[in-house]
Amino acid sequence: MIDDLKSLLGDRVSTSASVREHHSHGESWHAAGLPEYVVFPTSTGEVSAIVKLCAQHGKPIVPFGMGSSLEGHVNAIHGGVSIDLTRMTKVVRLSPDDLDITVEAGLTRLKLDAHLKNTGLMFPIDPGADATLGGMAATRASGTTAVRYGTMRDNVLGLTAVLADGRIIHTGGRARKSSSGYDLTRLFVGSEGTLGVITELTLRLYGRPEAVRAAVCPFESMAGAAATVIQTIQLGIPVARIEIVDEAQLRVVNAYSKTSYPIAPTLFFEFHGISDVMVDEQIKAVEEIAREQGAKGFQWASTLEDRATLWQARHNAYYATVASRPGARAWTTDICVPISHLAECILETQADLREAGVVAPLVGHAGDGNFHLIFMLDPDDKNEFEQISHLNERLIERSLKFGGTCSGEHGVGVGKLKYLKAEHGESLDVMRAIKRALDPANLMNPGKLIPD
Repeated sequence: MIDDLKSLLGDRVSTSASVREHHSHGESWHAAGLPEYVVFPTSTGEVSAIVKLCAQHGKPIVPFGMGSSLEGHVNAIHGGVSIDLTRMTKVVRLSPDDLDITVEAGLTRLKLDAHLKNTGLMFPIDPGADATLGGMAATRASGTTAVRYGTMRDNVLGLTAVLADGRIIHTGGRARKSSSGYDLTRLFVGSEGTLGVITELTLRLYGRPEAVRAAVCPFESMAGAAATVIQTIQLGIPVARIEIVDEAQLRVVNAYSKTSYPIAPTLFFEFHGISDVMVDEQIKAVEEIAREQGAKGFQWASTLEDRATLWQARHNAYYATVASRPGARAWTTDICVPISHLAECILETQADLREAGVVAPLVGHAGDGNFHLIFMLDPDDKNEFEQISHLNERLIERSLKFGGTCSGEHGVGVGKLKYLKAEHGESLDVMRAIKRALDPANLMNPGKLIPD
Protein backbone atom coordinates (compact mmCIF):
# COMPACT_ATOMS: atom_id res chain seq x y z
CA MET A 1 0.00 0.00 0.00
CA ILE A 2 2.71 2.50 0.96
CA ASP A 3 4.66 1.73 -2.23
CA ASP A 4 1.55 2.28 -4.33
CA LEU A 5 0.76 5.59 -2.57
CA LYS A 6 4.33 6.88 -2.92
CA SER A 7 4.36 5.91 -6.59
CA LEU A 8 1.25 8.06 -7.02
CA LEU A 9 2.03 11.00 -4.72
CA GLY A 10 5.75 10.97 -3.97
CA ASP A 11 6.54 12.89 -0.81
CA ARG A 12 2.87 13.84 -0.34
CA VAL A 13 2.46 10.63 1.67
CA SER A 14 3.35 10.63 5.35
CA THR A 15 3.74 7.94 7.97
CA SER A 16 5.44 10.16 10.53
CA ALA A 17 4.12 9.96 14.08
CA SER A 18 3.52 13.71 14.38
CA VAL A 19 1.56 13.99 11.12
CA ARG A 20 -0.53 10.93 11.94
CA GLU A 21 -1.24 12.26 15.43
CA HIS A 22 -2.37 15.62 14.03
CA HIS A 23 -4.80 13.78 11.76
CA SER A 24 -6.09 11.47 14.50
CA HIS A 25 -8.56 13.91 16.06
CA GLY A 26 -10.52 17.14 15.72
CA GLU A 27 -11.42 19.65 18.43
CA SER A 28 -13.50 17.23 20.49
CA TRP A 29 -12.81 15.16 23.58
CA HIS A 30 -13.50 11.90 21.73
CA ALA A 31 -10.74 9.30 21.73
CA ALA A 32 -8.24 9.82 18.91
CA GLY A 33 -7.81 7.28 16.11
CA LEU A 34 -4.46 7.10 14.34
CA PRO A 35 -4.48 6.68 10.56
CA GLU A 36 -1.84 4.42 9.07
CA TYR A 37 -1.06 6.91 6.31
CA VAL A 38 -1.80 10.57 5.62
CA VAL A 39 -1.99 11.68 2.00
CA PHE A 40 -2.16 15.17 0.47
CA PRO A 41 -3.82 15.12 -2.96
CA THR A 42 -3.96 18.21 -5.19
CA SER A 43 -6.74 17.20 -7.59
CA THR A 44 -9.96 15.21 -7.87
CA GLY A 45 -8.12 12.75 -10.10
CA GLU A 46 -5.57 12.05 -7.38
CA VAL A 47 -8.34 11.55 -4.80
CA SER A 48 -9.95 9.04 -7.16
CA ALA A 49 -6.67 7.15 -7.55
CA ILE A 50 -6.14 7.11 -3.76
CA VAL A 51 -9.64 5.76 -3.17
CA LYS A 52 -9.13 3.04 -5.78
CA LEU A 53 -5.94 1.96 -3.98
CA CYS A 54 -7.79 1.91 -0.65
CA ALA A 55 -10.55 -0.23 -2.19
CA GLN A 56 -7.94 -2.59 -3.62
CA HIS A 57 -6.16 -2.97 -0.25
CA GLY A 58 -9.29 -2.81 1.95
CA LYS A 59 -8.17 0.34 3.78
CA PRO A 60 -10.67 2.70 5.47
CA ILE A 61 -10.80 6.27 4.12
CA VAL A 62 -11.20 9.35 6.35
CA PRO A 63 -11.48 12.79 4.69
CA PHE A 64 -9.71 15.55 6.64
CA GLY A 65 -9.90 19.36 6.38
CA MET A 66 -8.89 21.76 9.16
CA GLY A 67 -9.70 19.30 11.95
CA SER A 68 -12.19 21.67 13.58
CA SER A 69 -15.11 19.22 13.85
CA LEU A 70 -16.60 18.51 17.26
CA GLU A 71 -18.03 14.98 17.21
CA GLY A 72 -15.05 12.84 16.21
CA HIS A 73 -15.74 12.94 12.46
CA VAL A 74 -12.06 12.89 11.42
CA ASN A 75 -10.80 10.37 14.00
CA ALA A 76 -9.48 7.33 12.14
CA ILE A 77 -11.03 4.88 14.59
CA HIS A 78 -10.37 1.94 12.24
CA GLY A 79 -7.00 3.14 10.99
CA GLY A 80 -6.62 3.40 7.23
CA VAL A 81 -5.84 6.49 5.16
CA SER A 82 -6.50 10.09 6.14
CA ILE A 83 -7.04 12.16 2.97
CA ASP A 84 -6.01 15.72 3.78
CA LEU A 85 -7.68 18.04 1.27
CA THR A 86 -6.08 21.30 2.40
CA ARG A 87 -3.87 21.53 -0.71
CA MET A 88 -6.96 21.63 -2.93
CA THR A 89 -7.73 25.34 -2.61
CA LYS A 90 -8.40 26.59 -6.14
CA VAL A 91 -11.26 28.87 -7.08
CA VAL A 92 -12.36 27.00 -10.20
CA ARG A 93 -14.90 29.52 -11.49
CA LEU A 94 -16.66 32.69 -10.31
CA SER A 95 -19.84 34.03 -11.91
CA PRO A 96 -20.85 37.36 -10.31
CA ASP A 97 -23.82 37.69 -12.67
CA ASP A 98 -25.22 34.33 -11.54
CA LEU A 99 -24.21 34.78 -7.90
CA ASP A 100 -22.35 31.47 -7.72
CA ILE A 101 -18.83 30.12 -7.43
CA THR A 102 -17.12 26.73 -7.80
CA VAL A 103 -14.24 25.97 -5.45
CA GLU A 104 -12.11 23.03 -4.41
CA ALA A 105 -13.04 21.45 -1.11
CA GLY A 106 -9.87 22.43 0.78
CA LEU A 107 -10.48 26.17 0.49
CA THR A 108 -11.40 27.69 3.86
CA ARG A 109 -14.28 30.09 4.38
CA LEU A 110 -12.00 33.01 5.33
CA LYS A 111 -9.87 32.53 2.20
CA LEU A 112 -13.06 32.46 0.15
CA ASP A 113 -14.18 35.68 1.83
CA ALA A 114 -10.84 37.32 1.01
CA HIS A 115 -11.19 36.22 -2.62
CA LEU A 116 -14.67 37.77 -2.82
CA LYS A 117 -13.86 40.99 -0.95
CA ASN A 118 -13.54 43.22 -4.03
CA THR A 119 -16.51 41.71 -5.88
CA GLY A 120 -19.29 43.03 -3.66
CA LEU A 121 -20.32 39.43 -3.00
CA MET A 122 -20.11 37.16 0.03
CA PHE A 123 -20.63 33.59 1.15
CA PRO A 124 -22.40 34.08 4.49
CA ILE A 125 -22.22 30.69 6.23
CA ASP A 126 -20.16 31.29 9.37
CA PRO A 127 -19.64 28.36 11.77
CA GLY A 128 -17.01 30.29 13.73
CA ALA A 129 -13.97 28.16 12.96
CA ASP A 130 -12.07 28.77 9.71
CA ALA A 131 -13.19 25.39 8.40
CA THR A 132 -12.72 24.07 4.88
CA LEU A 133 -15.77 24.41 2.67
CA GLY A 134 -15.69 20.68 1.95
CA GLY A 135 -15.77 19.94 5.67
CA MET A 136 -18.58 22.43 6.17
CA ALA A 137 -20.59 20.66 3.47
CA ALA A 138 -19.79 17.20 4.84
CA THR A 139 -21.09 18.12 8.30
CA ARG A 140 -23.96 20.32 7.01
CA ALA A 141 -22.55 23.26 8.96
CA SER A 142 -24.38 26.50 9.60
CA GLY A 143 -23.55 29.13 12.23
CA THR A 144 -24.45 32.62 13.29
CA THR A 145 -26.04 33.79 10.02
CA ALA A 146 -28.21 30.74 9.33
CA VAL A 147 -31.33 32.50 10.62
CA ARG A 148 -31.29 34.65 7.46
CA TYR A 149 -29.14 32.84 4.92
CA GLY A 150 -29.74 29.18 5.77
CA THR A 151 -27.21 26.39 6.25
CA MET A 152 -24.79 24.59 3.92
CA ARG A 153 -27.74 22.46 2.81
CA ASP A 154 -29.39 25.58 1.36
CA ASN A 155 -26.25 27.04 -0.22
CA VAL A 156 -24.53 24.16 -2.01
CA LEU A 157 -25.91 24.09 -5.57
CA GLY A 158 -23.84 21.13 -6.70
CA LEU A 159 -20.69 19.18 -5.91
CA THR A 160 -18.09 16.74 -7.16
CA ALA A 161 -17.51 13.61 -5.10
CA VAL A 162 -15.37 10.49 -5.34
CA LEU A 163 -17.28 7.32 -4.50
CA ALA A 164 -15.94 4.28 -2.63
CA ASP A 165 -14.88 2.54 -5.87
CA GLY A 166 -13.08 5.65 -7.16
CA ARG A 167 -15.79 6.83 -9.54
CA ILE A 168 -16.13 10.60 -9.85
CA ILE A 169 -19.67 11.99 -9.89
CA HIS A 170 -21.06 15.50 -10.32
CA THR A 171 -24.34 16.35 -8.61
CA GLY A 172 -26.71 19.24 -8.95
CA GLY A 173 -25.90 22.18 -11.18
CA ARG A 174 -25.94 25.94 -11.44
CA ALA A 175 -29.65 26.34 -12.14
CA ARG A 176 -31.55 27.74 -9.16
CA LYS A 177 -34.13 25.00 -9.35
CA SER A 178 -34.54 21.56 -10.90
CA SER A 179 -37.09 18.75 -10.79
CA SER A 180 -34.74 16.28 -12.51
CA GLY A 181 -33.74 13.11 -10.66
CA TYR A 182 -32.86 12.45 -7.03
CA ASP A 183 -31.35 15.34 -5.08
CA LEU A 184 -27.91 13.77 -4.64
CA THR A 185 -26.38 17.09 -3.63
CA ARG A 186 -28.39 17.20 -0.43
CA LEU A 187 -27.68 13.51 0.15
CA PHE A 188 -23.94 14.21 0.21
CA VAL A 189 -24.26 17.46 2.20
CA GLY A 190 -24.25 16.15 5.77
CA SER A 191 -23.00 12.66 4.87
CA GLU A 192 -19.79 13.17 6.93
CA GLY A 193 -17.56 11.37 4.44
CA THR A 194 -19.51 8.11 4.76
CA LEU A 195 -20.71 8.07 1.12
CA GLY A 196 -17.78 9.66 -0.69
CA VAL A 197 -15.07 12.32 -0.61
CA ILE A 198 -16.32 15.78 -1.62
CA THR A 199 -13.64 17.47 -3.78
CA GLU A 200 -15.42 20.48 -5.35
CA LEU A 201 -18.48 22.57 -4.52
CA THR A 202 -20.63 25.07 -6.37
CA LEU A 203 -21.89 27.60 -3.84
CA ARG A 204 -24.62 30.23 -3.79
CA LEU A 205 -23.35 33.80 -3.25
CA TYR A 206 -25.07 36.94 -1.96
CA GLY A 207 -24.52 40.65 -2.34
CA ARG A 208 -22.76 42.28 0.59
CA PRO A 209 -25.29 44.40 2.51
CA GLU A 210 -24.96 48.16 2.12
CA ALA A 211 -26.05 48.83 5.70
CA VAL A 212 -25.03 46.72 8.71
CA ARG A 213 -25.63 47.33 12.41
CA ALA A 214 -24.87 45.05 15.35
CA ALA A 215 -25.87 45.23 18.99
CA VAL A 216 -25.53 43.56 22.37
CA CYS A 217 -28.60 43.53 24.59
CA PRO A 218 -28.65 42.17 28.18
CA PHE A 219 -31.96 41.04 29.74
CA GLU A 220 -33.34 40.70 33.22
CA SER A 221 -34.06 37.02 32.61
CA MET A 222 -33.28 34.20 30.20
CA ALA A 223 -37.01 33.77 29.67
CA GLY A 224 -37.23 37.37 28.42
CA ALA A 225 -34.27 36.94 26.08
CA ALA A 226 -35.68 33.72 24.62
CA ALA A 227 -39.16 35.26 24.26
CA THR A 228 -37.62 38.16 22.31
CA VAL A 229 -36.05 35.71 19.88
CA ILE A 230 -39.31 33.82 19.40
CA GLN A 231 -41.39 36.96 18.76
CA THR A 232 -38.77 38.41 16.39
CA ILE A 233 -38.81 35.28 14.24
CA GLN A 234 -42.59 34.86 14.38
CA LEU A 235 -43.07 38.46 13.18
CA GLY A 236 -40.80 37.82 10.22
CA ILE A 237 -38.25 40.53 11.04
CA PRO A 238 -35.30 39.67 8.75
CA VAL A 239 -32.46 39.83 11.26
CA ALA A 240 -29.14 38.47 10.03
CA ARG A 241 -27.99 37.05 13.38
CA ILE A 242 -29.52 36.44 16.81
CA GLU A 243 -27.14 34.78 19.26
CA ILE A 244 -28.07 33.94 22.83
CA VAL A 245 -25.47 33.80 25.63
CA ASP A 246 -25.95 33.04 29.33
CA GLU A 247 -24.15 34.49 32.35
CA ALA A 248 -21.65 31.64 32.65
CA GLN A 249 -20.58 32.09 29.05
CA LEU A 250 -20.25 35.87 29.36
CA ARG A 251 -17.99 35.54 32.42
CA VAL A 252 -15.45 33.44 30.54
CA VAL A 253 -15.79 35.54 27.35
CA ASN A 254 -15.07 38.74 29.29
CA ALA A 255 -12.03 37.15 30.93
CA TYR A 256 -10.67 35.74 27.66
CA SER A 257 -11.51 38.56 25.21
CA LYS A 258 -10.93 41.45 27.67
CA THR A 259 -14.51 42.66 27.13
CA SER A 260 -16.85 44.08 29.75
CA TYR A 261 -20.31 42.87 28.80
CA PRO A 262 -22.84 42.92 31.69
CA ILE A 263 -23.19 39.51 33.32
CA ALA A 264 -26.77 38.79 32.34
CA PRO A 265 -28.68 36.67 29.79
CA THR A 266 -27.76 38.46 26.57
CA LEU A 267 -28.65 38.57 22.89
CA PHE A 268 -26.18 39.51 20.15
CA PHE A 269 -27.95 40.96 17.08
CA GLU A 270 -26.90 41.89 13.57
CA PHE A 271 -29.11 43.61 11.01
CA HIS A 272 -28.49 43.73 7.23
CA GLY A 273 -30.21 45.88 4.61
CA ILE A 274 -29.81 47.77 1.37
CA SER A 275 -30.20 51.09 3.18
CA ASP A 276 -29.92 52.62 6.64
CA VAL A 277 -33.67 53.24 6.57
CA MET A 278 -34.40 49.54 6.11
CA VAL A 279 -32.02 48.59 8.93
CA ASP A 280 -33.46 51.25 11.24
CA GLU A 281 -36.96 49.80 10.70
CA GLN A 282 -35.71 46.33 11.74
CA ILE A 283 -33.97 47.79 14.78
CA LYS A 284 -37.02 49.73 15.90
CA ALA A 285 -39.24 46.64 15.71
CA VAL A 286 -36.78 44.48 17.67
CA GLU A 287 -36.18 47.16 20.31
CA GLU A 288 -39.92 47.36 21.00
CA ILE A 289 -40.14 43.60 21.48
CA ALA A 290 -37.03 43.52 23.67
CA ARG A 291 -38.20 46.33 25.97
CA GLU A 292 -41.46 44.48 26.59
CA GLN A 293 -39.44 41.39 27.58
CA GLY A 294 -37.13 43.10 30.09
CA ALA A 295 -34.22 44.33 27.97
CA LYS A 296 -31.74 46.49 29.85
CA GLY A 297 -30.66 48.50 26.81
CA PHE A 298 -28.73 48.12 23.56
CA GLN A 299 -24.99 48.61 23.03
CA TRP A 300 -24.58 49.41 19.31
CA ALA A 301 -21.69 48.61 16.98
CA SER A 302 -21.95 50.40 13.65
CA THR A 303 -18.36 50.55 12.40
CA LEU A 304 -16.68 47.55 10.80
CA GLU A 305 -14.06 47.51 13.56
CA ASP A 306 -16.66 47.54 16.36
CA ARG A 307 -18.68 44.78 14.71
CA ALA A 308 -15.57 42.66 14.23
CA THR A 309 -14.74 43.06 17.93
CA LEU A 310 -18.26 42.09 18.95
CA TRP A 311 -18.43 38.98 16.77
CA GLN A 312 -14.89 37.92 17.57
CA ALA A 313 -15.85 37.87 21.24
CA ARG A 314 -18.85 35.68 20.34
CA HIS A 315 -16.73 33.35 18.20
CA ASN A 316 -14.21 33.07 21.05
CA ALA A 317 -16.86 31.50 23.29
CA TYR A 318 -15.51 27.96 22.79
CA TYR A 319 -11.86 28.93 23.28
CA ALA A 320 -12.75 31.14 26.24
CA THR A 321 -14.45 28.19 27.92
CA VAL A 322 -11.49 25.90 27.21
CA ALA A 323 -9.13 28.48 28.74
CA SER A 324 -11.29 28.71 31.86
CA ARG A 325 -10.17 25.27 33.05
CA PRO A 326 -6.59 24.48 31.99
CA GLY A 327 -5.89 20.80 31.53
CA ALA A 328 -9.53 19.84 31.03
CA ARG A 329 -11.19 18.85 27.75
CA ALA A 330 -14.22 20.50 26.19
CA TRP A 331 -17.34 18.47 25.56
CA THR A 332 -19.49 20.75 23.44
CA THR A 333 -22.92 19.59 22.44
CA ASP A 334 -25.74 21.13 20.49
CA ILE A 335 -29.43 20.51 19.99
CA CYS A 336 -32.08 22.28 17.96
CA VAL A 337 -35.80 22.59 18.70
CA PRO A 338 -38.77 24.27 17.01
CA ILE A 339 -38.52 27.96 17.81
CA SER A 340 -41.72 27.93 19.88
CA HIS A 341 -40.07 25.55 22.38
CA LEU A 342 -36.75 27.39 22.65
CA ALA A 343 -37.45 29.19 25.94
CA GLU A 344 -38.88 26.08 27.59
CA CYS A 345 -35.95 23.93 26.48
CA ILE A 346 -33.33 26.42 27.68
CA LEU A 347 -34.99 26.97 31.07
CA GLU A 348 -35.40 23.23 31.71
CA THR A 349 -31.77 22.68 30.75
CA GLN A 350 -30.52 25.41 33.07
CA ALA A 351 -32.60 23.99 35.92
CA ASP A 352 -31.07 20.57 35.26
CA LEU A 353 -27.55 22.04 35.44
CA ARG A 354 -28.28 23.92 38.68
CA GLU A 355 -29.69 20.80 40.33
CA ALA A 356 -26.58 18.84 39.32
CA GLY A 357 -24.24 21.63 40.45
CA VAL A 358 -22.54 21.70 37.04
CA VAL A 359 -21.40 24.85 35.25
CA ALA A 360 -21.79 24.52 31.47
CA PRO A 361 -21.78 27.81 29.54
CA LEU A 362 -24.68 28.14 27.12
CA VAL A 363 -24.45 29.85 23.74
CA GLY A 364 -26.52 29.42 20.66
CA HIS A 365 -27.90 30.46 17.32
CA ALA A 366 -31.21 31.26 18.93
CA GLY A 367 -32.93 32.41 15.75
CA ASP A 368 -32.85 28.79 14.57
CA GLY A 369 -33.84 27.25 17.91
CA ASN A 370 -30.26 25.93 18.18
CA PHE A 371 -28.05 26.19 21.27
CA HIS A 372 -24.87 24.65 22.66
CA LEU A 373 -23.60 23.65 26.08
CA ILE A 374 -19.86 23.51 26.67
CA PHE A 375 -18.95 21.07 29.45
CA MET A 376 -15.38 21.05 30.72
CA LEU A 377 -14.26 17.70 32.09
CA ASP A 378 -11.36 15.50 33.00
CA PRO A 379 -11.95 12.43 30.77
CA ASP A 380 -10.02 10.31 33.29
CA ASP A 381 -12.44 11.22 36.10
CA LYS A 382 -15.05 8.47 35.83
CA ASN A 383 -17.59 10.16 38.10
CA GLU A 384 -17.37 13.49 36.28
CA PHE A 385 -17.60 11.78 32.91
CA GLU A 386 -20.70 9.82 33.95
CA GLN A 387 -22.39 12.91 35.38
CA ILE A 388 -21.82 14.95 32.20
CA SER A 389 -22.85 12.01 30.03
CA HIS A 390 -26.13 11.86 31.95
CA LEU A 391 -26.73 15.60 31.59
CA ASN A 392 -25.95 15.46 27.88
CA GLU A 393 -28.33 12.54 27.42
CA ARG A 394 -31.10 14.39 29.25
CA LEU A 395 -30.52 17.42 27.01
CA ILE A 396 -30.95 15.33 23.87
CA GLU A 397 -34.02 13.55 25.25
CA ARG A 398 -35.49 16.98 26.02
CA SER A 399 -34.83 18.15 22.49
CA LEU A 400 -36.48 15.08 20.97
CA LYS A 401 -39.45 15.52 23.31
CA PHE A 402 -40.02 18.97 21.80
CA GLY A 403 -39.78 17.63 18.24
CA GLY A 404 -36.14 18.67 17.82
CA THR A 405 -32.90 16.97 16.85
CA CYS A 406 -29.84 15.57 18.64
CA SER A 407 -27.60 17.87 16.58
CA GLY A 408 -28.44 21.18 14.96
CA GLU A 409 -25.08 21.67 13.25
CA HIS A 410 -22.18 19.74 14.80
CA GLY A 411 -23.23 16.50 13.14
CA VAL A 412 -23.24 12.92 14.41
CA GLY A 413 -19.69 11.59 14.00
CA VAL A 414 -19.15 9.09 16.80
CA GLY A 415 -20.54 11.30 19.56
CA LYS A 416 -24.25 11.20 18.68
CA LEU A 417 -24.50 7.72 17.14
CA LYS A 418 -26.62 6.20 19.88
CA TYR A 419 -29.37 8.81 19.51
CA LEU A 420 -30.06 8.22 15.82
CA LYS A 421 -32.57 5.40 16.39
CA ALA A 422 -34.67 7.48 18.78
CA GLU A 423 -34.73 10.41 16.35
CA HIS A 424 -35.13 8.65 13.00
CA GLY A 425 -36.83 5.34 13.79
CA GLU A 426 -37.35 3.04 10.82
CA SER A 427 -35.89 5.56 8.37
CA LEU A 428 -32.49 4.61 9.79
CA ASP A 429 -32.77 1.35 7.82
CA VAL A 430 -33.17 3.39 4.63
CA MET A 431 -29.99 5.29 5.49
CA ARG A 432 -28.18 1.98 6.01
CA ALA A 433 -29.42 0.74 2.63
CA ILE A 434 -28.05 3.86 0.91
CA LYS A 435 -24.72 3.41 2.70
CA ARG A 436 -24.51 -0.26 1.63
CA ALA A 437 -25.38 0.60 -1.97
CA LEU A 438 -22.68 3.25 -2.31
CA ASP A 439 -20.08 1.72 0.03
CA PRO A 440 -20.62 -2.05 0.24
CA ALA A 441 -17.20 -2.68 1.84
CA ASN A 442 -17.82 0.02 4.48
CA LEU A 443 -14.54 1.80 3.80
CA MET A 444 -15.81 5.40 3.73
CA ASN A 445 -15.29 6.86 7.22
CA PRO A 446 -16.57 3.70 8.92
CA GLY A 447 -18.12 3.94 12.37
CA LYS A 448 -19.50 7.45 11.81
CA LEU A 449 -23.02 8.84 11.28
CA ILE A 450 -24.86 5.51 10.75
CA PRO A 451 -24.99 3.09 13.72
CA ASP A 452 -23.91 -0.43 12.79
